[in-house]
Amino acid sequence: MQVYKFGGASVKDADGVRNLSHIVSINRGQDLLIVVSAMGKTTNALELLTKAYFNGSANLNTLFHEVRDFHYEIIKNLFPTENDPIYDDVGNTLIEIEWMLEDEPHPDYNFNYDQIVSIGELLSSRIVNAYLNSQSINSKWLDARSFIQTDNTYREGEVNWEKTCLSIQSTIPKLISGKVLVTQGFIGGTSENYTTTLGREGSDYSAAIFASCLNVESLTIWKDVPGVLNADPKLFTDTIKYTELPYSEALEMSFYGASIIHPKTIKPLKNLNIALFVKPFLHPLESGTVINQSAKIIKDQPAVILKLNQVLISFSKKDFSFISENHLSDIFKVFSSGNVKINMMQNSALSFSVCFDWDEEKFNYLKNFLSAEFKIKYNQDLQLLTVRHPNKKILASLSSGKTILLEQISRNTAQLVIKKVE
Repeated sequence: MQVYKFGGASVKDADGVRNLSHIVSINRGQDLLIVVSAMGKTTNALELLTKAYFNGSANLNTLFHEVRDFHYEIIKNLFPTENDPIYDDVGNTLIEIEWMLEDEPHPDYNFNYDQIVSIGELLSSRIVNAYLNSQSINSKWLDARSFIQTDNTYREGEVNWEKTCLSIQSTIPKLISGKVLVTQGFIGGTSENYTTTLGREGSDYSAAIFASCLNVESLTIWKDVPGVLNADPKLFTDTIKYTELPYSEALEMSFYGASIIHPKTIKPLKNLNIALFVKPFLHPLESGTVINQSAKIIKDQPAVILKLNQVLISFSKKDFSFISENHLSDIFKVFSSGNVKINMMQNSALSFSVCFDWDEEKFNYLKNFLSAEFKIKYNQDLQLLTVRHPNKKILASLSSGKTILLEQISRNTAQLVIKKVE
């Protein structure tokens, strides 16, 4: 058995869905579970819709209609006959959003987020499943919320592995014989039957959960790049593809922000020694990159990871006290309760500095809880540059023309918080 995961860029339009079907047809005859992300930029669009709903914005209906029209345009291209059942399936799924929008929002923004934004994966998987069946590929749609069980931490659902694996193992092997199964990434369900999400870009993690619970032969993530590259080709030229990577190096790269793989993906695969392939969606016969236990680290090909839209915040005691372990504990508790991931940190006698992804809501949460005890200074619109296995030449080149606000260099990793010189 194998698991395939297709991201939003792979199913961003009708041609993408057709290409997915082509990849599945190449591998016809295998027991195959497909995990699908929301189409194109749907998640971004649904995030805007959630904010508008929560804030009572006047453009609520406009934002909803944009999401609806985007998906109907795709199914019209794939299913020219408008009496095809997929039209009702998509319509009924969109009604779930309309019903929510008619009510007052829940006081917990994150709860609203998960109930609305999760609809993107439900729509894409419905469309993919219907198209595979239209191409004589025997396909069955599954609701991931019935399998991936989480706690009530909305937007960062913590997976209950025991319940999840029991549900997956007791059901899916019976269903998959002679069929392709299609389900959603990114989403899970609580014991109260509410929807949760597993963190932004969490569809890779979903695929790894299914793969590990089923102990499959391999997991393949289909991307719009040739494999795992040593830098983002959208930001850097002359990138190099890794033929292979060990689990440890892939985990380090994803932890520091390499967008090719979600950080939580690697651990469940490594535990069972399940190979992870990252392959090009448009060239399915190419080898891509394999991530496994036996691969060797190639230290002469440094990996460069650039995270944009960063904020650097520094905390210092108002009474000029040292920053002690007790103060750090208090700060970390607030970061944890606010689900703020720290990308880099550094402490001195009188201050503690932290770099993280800019999010206005989370930033204000930190300020509200910590400003009473600490004096807070911050810089916005920064970049975090991380280089695995750096050398002096590449660090000098990458930091040229920029102001370095914070710097850390260890045996295998260099991190620089930088600001472009105006």
